[in-house]
Amino acid sequence: MDIIVCIKQVPDTTDIKIDPATNTLIREGVESIINPFDMYAIEEAIRTKGKLGGKVTVVSMGPPQVDTALREAISLGCDEAVLLTDKAFAGSDTLATSYTLAVAIKKIGSYDVIFCGKQAADGDTAQVGPGISAHLDIPQVTYVKKIEQIQNGFARVERMTEEGYEVIETPLPALFTVVKEINEPRLPSLRGKIAAKKTKITTWNAKDLVVDEKHIGLNGSPTQVIKIFAPPPRAAGEIFHGDTEEVVLKLVERIKDELKPKF
Repeated sequence: MDIIVCIKQVPDTTDIKIDPATNTLIREGVESIINPFDMYAIEEAIRTKGKLGGKVTVVSMGPPQVDTALREAISLGCDEAVLLTDKAFAGSDTLATSYTLAVAIKKIGSYDVIFCGKQAADGDTAQVGPGISAHLDIPQVTYVKKIEQIQNGFARVERMTEEGYEVIETPLPALFTVVKEINEPRLPSLRGKIAAKKTKITTWNAKDLVVDEKHIGLNGSPTQVIKIFAPPPRAAGEIFHGDTEEVVLKLVERIKDELKPKF
């Protein structure tokens, strides 16, 4: 069983700051981590390998420092890692990103299952996984909460919906985006950490992938960020003090004042 996991490195914070001069995220001094949803994809890939045997290859696109995220994935139990890094990839939207990852997966060669987190914590588009499957022309199932069975060239999975879940059977190869309900990610072992330090990360640039330059980076991104800004801070709230009845009366009077016509 050849398994591929696509991951992304994201800022480890919810307190995002924006440079008003460049309209870009301030990343200096902000630690980066593996996208939390991708941790569930890594765990499910490793569990699948444990049941069926085979190999897990983790793939990520980004700057050279993504090497640390790939080594963390190795420490958790992935076998090989591929880093796609090139200035030509900068500015990629979800379409260009999914195209580049799909080309890399084709270059890797054999694959039976591709796992992705349902979405990235910094973008929340949930488009890259489905985009990869479209470029590869393989089936996809999104929001997978359980892998029931994989055998004889087919997989049966449970897909989360707003009303409950669906049971879907699909031929392989196929791509699954997973939700956090699917498992509990493990911690790296000492042996895994040692293996991660020794593992050679395969690094490919645009020339290595032989990509169409019209489909990568800004050239291949029909959606581009023109401006990004933080919303203005909220005004301080008003606090009423006293017993319950007194506070309620003050609140009612305050609301009446706000509703009075202003001429």
